[in-house]
Order: sequence, then C-alpha cells, then structure tokens
Amino acid sequence: MTRIFLIGYMGSGKTTLGKAFARAMHLEFIDLDWYIEERFHKSISAIFAEKGENGFREVERNLLHEVGEFENVVIAAGGGTPCFFDNITYMNQAGQTVFLDVRTDVLFRRLRMAKAKRPLLAGKTDEELMETIAAALQRRLPFYTQATYRFNAEELESHGQIAASVERLQELLNKNHQLK
Repeated sequence: MTRIFLIGYMGSGKTTLGKAFARAMHLEFIDLDWYIEERFHKSISAIFAEKGENGFREVERNLLHEVGEFENVVIAAGGGTPCFFDNITYMNQAGQTVFLDVRTDVLFRRLRMAKAKRPLLAGKTDEELMETIAAALQRRLPFYTQATYRFNAEELESHGQIAASVERLQELLNKNHQLK
C-alpha cells in the first residue's frame, strides 16, 4: 500500500509533479483542492467566501482525512493544508510526506505568470507578490519541514525536467524503501 502526500507552497509543483509521478508509479492522483471542489460543486474561493477561512479549513481537514484513507495514491495537498489543525501529523502517520522545496524567486516567476487564476494573488504588483510569497513561506516553513522528505522541485519547466524530477523522486523513495 502506497500513500504519498505532496506538500509545499502554491506554485511549487504539487500538481505537475504529482500527476507525472502517479502516472509513472501506476498510482491514483488526487489534488485535494480539486477533490473539495468536486464534493461541494463549488470553487475553493466560493467555499472560502461562504464559510470563511476557518470553515474552509474544517472542510479541508475532513476531506484530507477521507482521501488519507485511500490506498495506492499520490495526494497533492493545498499549500496551507499542513499548517492547520493536526494535518501535518496526520499526513506523516497516514503515509509518506514530501515537501516540494522551491526558492522564493522561482515561486515568484511561476506565480507571476498564473496570478490572474489565483484569487489570493490577483491584482498584486510584482513587489507585493514577492513580499506575499516570502512572508507566507516564512510562516509555513516550520510545518513544511516536518515532512518525511524534502525534495528540490525547482526544475519542472519542461517535459524533460518533469521526467527527470519523477526519476529523482522515485530514487529518493526507493532508497528509503518507501515504494513497493
């Protein structure tokens, strides 16, 4: 039974690497945010607006515990998921956690291109975006670094880089006998 949780800041590559890794390992891939949206038939931002952050985080925790019972799965957690309740402890107990570590400047470059699609970032100047990323990483790092593994996910810009990252992640987990 394999259960791998990918954690990290938005733009770190949880969905990109997660999908490719799951496909290579013949595992199911679940993006927790998509799973929540599917269950509630609403966008994350709509759930946030309706229930507030505390209400959303409660929903997120409940559905994390639900998907955390699935077997042979790679789960991409939301960027904030590990930082609330006992979520990081739960993920560490339920499976293997991998922190996708990406430098602030790389996150900035990735998120700058996609900020219109991300409600928390839309409308920010470059300076505000950089400050937002740096401040959020500072707050979240104590949670992210509790992951079983720390993985450099800075090279996910091309199919070749993604394939090489999948191989590196397989080697990391195989070396530690976590993949069967």
